[in-house]
Amino acid sequence: MQSKAIYILTLSLAVLITACSPKDPIEQKVDQLLKQMTLDEKIGQMRQLEGGMMSDDLAGQIRAGQVGSLLNCANPQDVNYYQRIAVEDSRLGIPLLMGRDVIHGFKTIYPIPIGQAATWNPDLITLASRQTAMEATQVGIRWTFSPMVDVARDARWGRLAEGYGEDTYLTSVMGAATVRGYQGDSLNDPTAMAACVKHFAAYGASESGRDYNTTWIPEIMLRDVYLPPFKACLDAGAQTVMCSFNDINGLPSTANSHLNIDILRNEWGFDGLLVSDWGSSSDLVPHGLCADKKEACMRSFKAGLELEMEGHTWDYLKEWMAEGKITEKDIDDCVRDILRVKFRLGLFDHPYSADTTLFYQSEALQLAQRTVEESAILLKNDGVLPLDTSKCRTILITGPLADAPKEQLGTWIFDGEPEHSITPLAAFRNMSGADIVFEPCLNYSRDTSHAMFAKTIAAARKADVILYFAGEEAILSGEARCRADINLPGAQSLLMAELAKTGKPIVLVVMAGRPLTIGKELNLANAVLYSFHAGTMTGPGLYNVMTGIVNPSGKLPMTMPKMVGQVPIYYNRHNTGRPATTPMLIDNIPVGCPQFSIGQSSYHLEVGDQPLFPFGYGLSYTTFEYSAVELHRIDSENFVASCTVTNTGERDGQEIVQLYTHQKSGDLVRPIKELKGFTKVFIPKGESRVVEIPFTASQLGYWHQSFDQHDSHVWFATDDVDYELWLAPNSNVQTAPVSFRLHN
Repeated sequence: MQSKAIYILTLSLAVLITACSPKDPIEQKVDQLLKQMTLDEKIGQMRQLEGGMMSDDLAGQIRAGQVGSLLNCANPQDVNYYQRIAVEDSRLGIPLLMGRDVIHGFKTIYPIPIGQAATWNPDLITLASRQTAMEATQVGIRWTFSPMVDVARDARWGRLAEGYGEDTYLTSVMGAATVRGYQGDSLNDPTAMAACVKHFAAYGASESGRDYNTTWIPEIMLRDVYLPPFKACLDAGAQTVMCSFNDINGLPSTANSHLNIDILRNEWGFDGLLVSDWGSSSDLVPHGLCADKKEACMRSFKAGLELEMEGHTWDYLKEWMAEGKITEKDIDDCVRDILRVKFRLGLFDHPYSADTTLFYQSEALQLAQRTVEESAILLKNDGVLPLDTSKCRTILITGPLADAPKEQLGTWIFDGEPEHSITPLAAFRNMSGADIVFEPCLNYSRDTSHAMFAKTIAAARKADVILYFAGEEAILSGEARCRADINLPGAQSLLMAELAKTGKPIVLVVMAGRPLTIGKELNLANAVLYSFHAGTMTGPGLYNVMTGIVNPSGKLPMTMPKMVGQVPIYYNRHNTGRPATTPMLIDNIPVGCPQFSIGQSSYHLEVGDQPLFPFGYGLSYTTFEYSAVELHRIDSENFVASCTVTNTGERDGQEIVQLYTHQKSGDLVRPIKELKGFTKVFIPKGESRVVEIPFTASQLGYWHQSFDQHDSHVWFATDDVDYELWLAPNSNVQTAPVSFRLHN
């Protein structure tokens, strides 16, 4: 009895202690600070203004507590100037949150995110993002508007350069890896940079691949395809989320309470801050949703927007309060989320930038070069690669991207410095013992002049091999840089045709911000290497790949179309009731044939139903063979797929083994394949490795929908049906699958 009494007393004390335990220290600090703030100071915390130009007016607003955050202030002296005003001259000393578009490097520039995705190496991307944060935080930037995790299936869309491609799973993994790198092990470490997951949501689905454009997306597709990467990034600890510019089903995201409150806050439990994209709150007027900025203020606020980036609709908050439509408690709830992030970042203890700045450190440059090497995708090779520079005594380097230090940095490089770029031409001149002849022929990617053709072709006839660096300038991709024609611009295709007439071997290196339609050039080249704009160390990285010092291992994060008319084209599409089997192409159709004599199936007459290259595709200088797949059921939830991969070639290499599944039937039609896992494995020549990739039953679930007009709702579930599974080198799987059911 005594021991029982002691147990009851101990339990009671535990309950009492739990009930009386103090709030989280940060929450206590937030509450304490809120009690001291005036209404104007609270609304000030909800404003983010442009800080790139020094301004007495801006300084005065900060001193009065009317600004909570600045963006585009990247000079450490300016950062500290404004920060001192906020901390030392304002009434409450609340530090500013300094934000910046640091997308794929600060000073040391890494491959654009779509190129980072081509590495299929999340650990590498975490390291690159950590180095980026260590550079940016030196000047006082503690918040980056990255990663962008918009799933993009249309190569015309310029902003796909900022994301990780067409696949939900790959985007989720890479986005989360980036968040971990930016934020580090501890948010209050002065080198931690808060991540901002954008654009919430479904921006990559804009009609015709045109920026800012409308989207129309069923709820179940939104949840299956576009939202999981955001959830993965929040699970990785991302502190902030940015609204997207687009409308979804007629409602712009900035005014979408279903997204911003029902899902983000209530379902996912997000307690960070929600920021508009630049002016997206005031954009509600030209969208046609709101009559004026005052109405836009109310619609944005009621939909959960907290920090307004240069929208200037929060100027009407006090008017709405006077009309009784908004309470000060509503304001407090927004400000609490903003202050919480500032306290978590340790800004109250460490508000200023470092005294010294150290950029382009050897560790960062080596990491950037490694990322270039792992992001390069070998699409074709008849044996000309790797180059043997002892035999290729004279190498012609040509093309508009061969020596373009700014262009190779890619889009969104506000702080990148072209003078630190090492171009492919510089790398071959410095690292090769061959006689390098350089004839750019075209001065920039859109150049249509033929003035230098004759001189370039004459040099080509004397060369042992031609290295042709083609592609896009940086300005042709990124925000508002959408293309209706995704062929090589300018006279580049014509130059390729003229070079091919010389009969000399041609290595085509494409440097671009998106997948391009390069079918004609592919047929004329002996080898094709694809390198999404790869940053500062592009030259040394590509040199090492092209000469065989590094064996290429990159794989496509997006399907490459044959023609622009195929887009959007992606591997995990739904099948049709009449899939193409043996499509008859347009040139093979007999004249005058009956309407239905060539069959009735789903394809384009000019190109069939297949892409130029499938998602996940990429070659190596060696070859790999896969054994039959084995599936191991650990328990009702956990599975492991395994196979043996053998390096059957003459070089050591890395292979990216990809796990795909297919649900054969169910409540709704499911994609023909879905990526559910992958791993990158190094295998020496002649050796084998057993590769194991785990997955869970819940990964096979999807969002269902009731179509009852009286009870329409959605829910997440798995179907107890037959599934197929592959381990393969790309999504165009040719091997036999293993079949299974979730429940025996």
